[in-house]
Amino acid sequence: MAEKPKITVVNFKRNAYITVGGPQIATCFFIIRAGNVRISKVDQVVKEEGGDILVPGDFFGVISTMSAHSHIEIAQAITDVVLICIHKNQFEGLVQYNTPIVMKIILYFSRRMRYLDKALTQRTVKQSVEEEEGSVLFNLGAFYDNHRAYTSAYYAYHQYITYYPEGCYVQKAKERMEACGHYSKSNTFQFDKTELTRTYAKDTLIFAEGESGDELFILQHGSVKITKIANSHEVLLAVLKPGDIFGEMALLESKARSANAVAYEDCTVLTVNWENFQNMAKTQPHIITRLTQLLAERLWVIYKQLANTCITDPVARLCDALLTDLEKNRVSMQPNSSYTFGFGPQELAAMVGISQEETGPVLQKFMKENASLKVVDNKLHTTNTADIVKQNIAYKNIQRRKANS
Repeated sequence: MAEKPKITVVNFKRNAYITVGGPQIATCFFIIRAGNVRISKVDQVVKEEGGDILVPGDFFGVISTMSAHSHIEIAQAITDVVLICIHKNQFEGLVQYNTPIVMKIILYFSRRMRYLDKALTQRTVKQSVEEEEGSVLFNLGAFYDNHRAYTSAYYAYHQYITYYPEGCYVQKAKERMEACGHYSKSNTFQFDKTELTRTYAKDTLIFAEGESGDELFILQHGSVKITKIANSHEVLLAVLKPGDIFGEMALLESKARSANAVAYEDCTVLTVNWENFQNMAKTQPHIITRLTQLLAERLWVIYKQLANTCITDPVARLCDALLTDLEKNRVSMQPNSSYTFGFGPQELAAMVGISQEETGPVLQKFMKENASLKVVDNKLHTTNTADIVKQNIAYKNIQRRKANS
């Protein structure tokens, strides 16, 4: 049983700064008891959904605190304010003793994630995310069909027909599904919903963008990649490892899946439905705490990715993305520290939105300017993480000089 959190109340005068951006790691967040607070991001790229003025009952600082990263927002009191201060190590107690507050935070995270993911997609893949209802699933099937990944194509076509029986591509989907069925190795949609533990073979779709979902997944063994299909190409969003949680947005908001989850290697997952999720708040608060930390981590990363889209030099954008990945994984950046990233050069270029036409020349220049980088087993490897930090500083100085000239 977690300890009931002791309430700490702090006061700030009007115009006082409560949090500021910087390298320091956040250790606590705040819930507003009285007064108003203005929030702005260190790198403001998209407008804050719901506005930038917070009122009693709102909270701030949760993303940086629960992800254990540096502050990404600036908070200033615009009236005298009274705040409740919650330290990170008190969160598990908050789950048990004030579940409504925690659920409000988690639902906010989920909505924010969907909003920012949409903004990031528009800025990186240069494609409108507004599509005819159901076409995402059909197009996903066509993509895998064209790449002879017949098991995944069969799954996507099946889900399209299931969720959009009146869709304009149903007949075509049925025809292609029948053709793909001769080559399909497994039918993942046939899992019994009562099976809490499931195993997926490498390259199998666990779920597809556009389908509805009523479960989240906890990865137990293996790895999973989160992807989107844009402009007929697969864009890697993340590679998940054991202990990671995914698929939570569809469960929390009862909305369609916003991306694809694919078994990167043979993997085993534990599924959690809404009833089990609510029970976890009382019986397994550490899992709810872990989910909050993972959501906070993703939001911190996506804010960094949005800031990355403002970098004009594509080579600098690649280097900045590597630095974000190092920070996310808390990799040592001391001189001569080596590290292997979970992706290769082509995947990195797709992640930051570099077009296919530009990719070759940009990667060639990037590898030339970053001598400590090489490709090992199709993954980027650095022999000196400190070089990536230095290169980022150099690229930023160059961009700053260009902006001021």
